[in-house]
Amino acid sequence: MSILLLRLSGPLQSWGSSSRFTIRTTQREPTKSAVIGLLASAQGRQRGDDIEDLLHLSFGVRIDQPGILVNDMQTEHGANVKAMPLTNRYYLSDAKFLVALGADSALLEGLDQALRHPRWPLYLGRRACPPDYPVSLGLVQEDRVDQALRTHPWMAASWYKRRHQGCRLEVVCDADCVKDEDNGVVSSQADVPLSFGAARRYAVRTVSRYRIPNPDGPGPDERRTKAVPDHDPMSFF
Repeated sequence: MSILLLRLSGPLQSWGSSSRFTIRTTQREPTKSAVIGLLASAQGRQRGDDIEDLLHLSFGVRIDQPGILVNDMQTEHGANVKAMPLTNRYYLSDAKFLVALGADSALLEGLDQALRHPRWPLYLGRRACPPDYPVSLGLVQEDRVDQALRTHPWMAASWYKRRHQGCRLEVVCDADCVKDEDNGVVSSQADVPLSFGAARRYAVRTVSRYRIPNPDGPGPDERRTKAVPDHDPMSFF
């Protein structure tokens, strides 16, 4: 199976899934709807264009560097306009994610080229959040999306790696792309976009949230634990 890997990294990211009115929250990882929107923007699709081919992408995210949650309080005033209400907008600062997309190789190759030469500007959830480049890491061959997330090298910043050597990484993946033994915590979230038009509509998908060993190897604490042989203090009986 062909897998397209994306590197989502930037000074700020915001992945809202249920933001309303004056409080604009963010999830701790990219949503499927936001990534599909990024792909559609790279291809130059309009808001009302059909996105049916993108809805069936197998989708998984690995949190390589969770970032810090920050709050931006905003208001708006105009000379002849009544003051707008205060809004609280939340962002992830200094976060890095690995996204894996599974589909037919022809579709993924087209998406890869679009991300390398985007028609419209790309952003990480909101227009104020431009990404680091490159976004696309190219195609790999794996049996499933979750396997690609297990094997790709850890992409955290060097300072973060020094502080969190060998830490286990959290994965959020389509539940039907995960082996039974890795099923983790299963939940539902409404982030499958049926339309990006004026009347936005979303469907629900089932996701699995679990942790995997760090692909760069275990940290020093884990190595020391494994180096100590099993010992039964009552073995003299």
